[in-house]
Amino acid sequence: MKEPLFDRRIITASLLLAPMVLLLIGCLVVPLLGLLRSSFLPGSHLLEGSGFTLDQYVRFFSDSYYTSVLVETFIDGFIVSLICLVIGFPTGYSLARLPPSARRWRTLIVIMPLTLSLVVVVFGWLIILGRNGFVNSLLVTLGVIPSPRIFLFTRPAVMIVLVQQFLPFMILSVMSVITQIDPVLEQAAANLRANRFTTFRRIIIPLAVPGILVGFNLVFVLSISAFITPRLIGGNRVVMLGSLIYERIMSELNWPSGAAMAFVLFVSGLAFTAALNAIAGSRIIIGRGRYAL
Repeated sequence: MKEPLFDRRIITASLLLAPMVLLLIGCLVVPLLGLLRSSFLPGSHLLEGSGFTLDQYVRFFSDSYYTSVLVETFIDGFIVSLICLVIGFPTGYSLARLPPSARRWRTLIVIMPLTLSLVVVVFGWLIILGRNGFVNSLLVTLGVIPSPRIFLFTRPAVMIVLVQQFLPFMILSVMSVITQIDPVLEQAAANLRANRFTTFRRIIIPLAVPGILVGFNLVFVLSISAFITPRLIGGNRVVMLGSLIYERIMSELNWPSGAAMAFVLFVSGLAFTAALNAIAGSRIIIGRGRYAL
């Protein structure tokens, strides 16, 4: 009698998941396969020919300019993720330890920037960091600088805007994990005469590693794939691979080259995050084994 019921549950679950799976296949997998196929085309246009060649990938890795842009993109994404972690972890922890009523409206404040259009946010930063913007006016008024300076079209400006855009993802990831950590553990550590730093280092951080990894991966992937912010805030002086892919496809209409760059970014980003998660996972296993007794 149990087998038909079990089969019925499997059929029900399959029917419920079928629309989502079909949507992912039609809107994600099929376009990705088409983009992958175009990356192996010769020439610089989709209609210039057919066949299978690795020329686009060979051209990418043989040009030091492209490889340097890839390395700088990963470095920028890593730094942005670290800054978001340093700022977002204390914020997420403080939100998680608030009463539910106070946490609710403060979480809305954290989520609020995500409801704005990315273009609106970037143009707002263009005004703030402009020569006659708020930052220059404040620094000149305080006497920090004698005259307005150019803060736009620099790598620090791009990183500041990226941190502002993706910081909520880190805060929400950390907060969701910290809320599941029982405060009794911190009280027990205090009863054992552990100071707050020791409690934070030996209890909170190890238990919050899953949320840290999720937030770090989200911020890193979003940072290395950003193209609007580097293009508008960085201009021609700051080039990231996402903006280079956008320019190659939309401006030059060179789909094979842009598709090859996109898949290089996709595979390398996936490999980096997988290696990071593997290292963190091994450290967690080692740490649990160390304190198992």
